[in-house]
Amino acid sequence: MTVAQRTLLFTIAFPGSLVGLVPLWILHARLPPGHDWTTSRAFLGYAVAAIGAAVYVVCAREFATRGRGTPAPYDPPRKLVASGLYRWVRNPMYVGMFTILAGEALLFGSRSLAIYTVLLALGFHVRVALFEERALGRVFGDSYARYRATVPRWIPRLPRRTPAPADAAGAAEFSGTPRARRGTPRPT
Repeated sequence: MTVAQRTLLFTIAFPGSLVGLVPLWILHARLPPGHDWTTSRAFLGYAVAAIGAAVYVVCAREFATRGRGTPAPYDPPRKLVASGLYRWVRNPMYVGMFTILAGEALLFGSRSLAIYTVLLALGFHVRVALFEERALGRVFGDSYARYRATVPRWIPRLPRRTPAPADAAGAAEFSGTPRARRGTPRPT
């Protein structure tokens, strides 16, 4: 079985259950009859869930192609994935899953689903802090320690926009990349 197939199988079994089957079970008794799927809140829910799904798919692809493994704990990546969305946050795959759940909570207008999302996020935070990061530290050593020191765990740290020296017209140039060290000429 290829890495892509194993990733798809894991996605259906694990995240698919957490963002698909469990919410259906929660909503089964609570969804009011005649739910309006065309309200502005419902469309916002569709959009938020779609963004979360796109984030998860991009992350799963990074694991399969760059990491040469799957998101599954029993079939982890062979290489540390520090590209794509992983440049801004260490756990974008989980952020994507919680974004899907937030979109579902908006779509269905369900407080129960929102509570489930918050409790699941807290559980995943504990799992990541106590188990996952230690395991990654053992497997990837110093490279993971450097990555961990520069990339935050949950909330993305967007690149800083630092002003460059003004050009001849006086307009400042902005860059999303870190500035060169002092004394080092900046490429033009």
